[in-house]
Amino acid sequence: RPGWRPKAEHFRRIDVNTMHRAGVLNAGRSSGWQWTEDGQKVASISMRAETGRLILIYRVRPVGGEWEDVEEPISIAETDCPYGGARPWFLCPAVRNGQWCGRRVGKLYLGQRYFVCRHCLRLAYASQSEEPMHRHNRRANKIRMALGGEPGTASLPPRKPKGMHWRTFWRKMDAIDAADAAGDIAFTRWVHRRFPGLSLHEILK
Repeated sequence: RPGWRPKAEHFRRIDVNTMHRAGVLNAGRSSGWQWTEDGQKVASISMRAETGRLILIYRVRPVGGEWEDVEEPISIAETDCPYGGARPWFLCPAVRNGQWCGRRVGKLYLGQRYFVCRHCLRLAYASQSEEPMHRHNRRANKIRMALGGEPGTASLPPRKPKGMHWRTFWRKMDAIDAADAAGDIAFTRWVHRRFPGLSLHEILK
């Protein structure tokens, strides 16, 4: 169950799409990457791009141990996009039970020593541990804010963004309504589990 598994959001990670847009993956380029908390740098690594792979250079300190230098090569694959161009992917470098993972992923997470995929680290996303009502509400709010509106069912409905087709706008509004309705149903079920003696009228009043 995802509830007891470590959460991916709590681990330092690298995103192949973010690095691609920043030009970090261009062969022959050396660069750095850093993580911040509250605007302050908390960690950083160096990188060197080669044809078909990215070399990560950093230091780790195992619990109770000394600092160690790590140089980790990450293979990169590409897939064609429907409208031209190519999308890069990291190939997970982890080796478990003598088998190379090689999973094609967009993000790698720092474990005790190496950056590997979340499947090898058995990580779950925080959203997987949410109550269904919170998950549906979060989805509705995400669409509201993407349209320029405010989160929450009590907020005013968002207006159609300039340049968006009406058909697209109404499809997104329908998605908000569907997520809100699913959230209401999930909330009712949650209350019934917590307070089985309450009637539907008592829940809604």
